[in-house]
Amino acid sequence: MDWNKTKTIFIIVFIVMNTFLYSLYKDRYQEAQNVEELGEKSIETRLKDDKITHPVFSNSPNKIPYISAEILNFKEANLTLTNQDFYFYNNDTRLHSTLIKPVKLRNIKDNDSFREFVSESVYKGSDYALWEINRDERKATFFQRVKDRTIYYNEHGLLEVYWNDRNEVTRYEQTMLKNIESLEQSDNVMPESQVVRALYDKGLLRPETTIVHMKLGYSTLVPLTETQVFVPTWEVRLHLPDDTIETHFVNNSVEGKVVDLTTPREEEKETELEDKD
Repeated sequence: MDWNKTKTIFIIVFIVMNTFLYSLYKDRYQEAQNVEELGEKSIETRLKDDKITHPVFSNSPNKIPYISAEILNFKEANLTLTNQDFYFYNNDTRLHSTLIKPVKLRNIKDNDSFREFVSESVYKGSDYALWEINRDERKATFFQRVKDRTIYYNEHGLLEVYWNDRNEVTRYEQTMLKNIESLEQSDNVMPESQVVRALYDKGLLRPETTIVHMKLGYSTLVPLTETQVFVPTWEVRLHLPDDTIETHFVNNSVEGKVVDLTTPREEEKETELEDKD
């Protein structure tokens, strides 16, 4: 028996068998992929099928840090506010101001009128972003922001402006965060398509809804007494078929977790009232 010839045949058969098995594996794998694609549509396809309009998704990989901040003590800020009678309460962390002469809003239907008042009359007013206008209550709500990112629903970074039936601002309430710093902890930014998928899977995207915008901001992670820690959070604003607006938040750090930030906060007792010096 020619051993060398037998060995050569064995090697050839082995190679042919491996090639066959690899080819079979590729075919089976491709079939599985096709079944998966048929069984589970992409989020873009689902949105299209449900006639949900959305901006072009930007899925560029990026990093965003956690941030920390301290609660401002207004008494230590030595404020000088023209045409205002103000006092501090809740350990000097809240400011209540009454306009001695009410300030006329330029145009009650123009949101920029409220921004102009805040920028011109409120301490560090440019650090706040307009969030909501409630015309029934005559109240405009602003949230503090850092580097163009809004800090959502934190009671220590809040501004509420009130006006009368003559469209004049009469008073406002303010809290503020200071010493805002980026922490070493950071997250990869969740792709926008993945954020929308989280809302879709929760049944929060109804057919014929329009996704107005998607923005990254911050929400409270650790609400300590003096120091606050904030985590990157997606804001998704929707225009519903019934012509109402709805906003949802998705935690960027806990992948796909939809969070409720609108739970009414407990009203702190006004235990310490103090007139301005």
